[in-house]
Amino acid sequence: MERVIVARFQGSTHHESVVLWARQEATRRGLALQVVHDALPEGLDDAKLVVTGARDPDGVIFPACPVVLVPEVPAPQLSARPGAEIVLGVDAREPAQAAVDFAFDTARVRGVRLRAVHAWRFPSCTAELPFGVPQEDRAAWENHEVQLLADALRPWREKHSDVHVLEDVGLLPPARALSRRSASAGLVVVGRSSQRGPGPTLRALLTEALCPVAVVPA
Repeated sequence: MERVIVARFQGSTHHESVVLWARQEATRRGLALQVVHDALPEGLDDAKLVVTGARDPDGVIFPACPVVLVPEVPAPQLSARPGAEIVLGVDAREPAQAAVDFAFDTARVRGVRLRAVHAWRFPSCTAELPFGVPQEDRAAWENHEVQLLADALRPWREKHSDVHVLEDVGLLPPARALSRRSASAGLVVVGRSSQRGPGPTLRALLTEALCPVAVVPA
């Protein structure tokens, strides 16, 4: 059965951006495009990707394939970033393999850089420090996080040697770290481990993201 990209829209206020993004991605990947209104078709066994609006993520029944949520921006703005990097949100301690695969493959298809963003936080014990975190301790923890990310990505970097990867480690909440990078990105990619709807991190990201967000199931 031929694989397709499904563009799903509701109403008429946002459909141009959704369909435009889906059409461009279908062209890049050499796949057919199927446009549906409101309800997604049953099964979706032949769907490579579902593209829909980001306004109401609760209204999306997340299928077994990746879902791209397109923000409400003018349609031309979505195609005004030629060569824009792909941003991957990755937990260096437990990388979501399907999301990492998807991000590397998308960067390869587009011929662009992949930025792997790992957000970290101070250990809980630092809350009890009376004078804050010493600079040398912060540097040591950050170096450890940098090494964790490098180790986590090594198998993919070896497999996709043609993809240029920038490792980006920051002391920020995950949604904030990703939304900051979305301003100059072509796509943000995150993983999803649950069959339920979007969690608080994804909700926050969708509120702030300035480019489409791909949610990839485990």
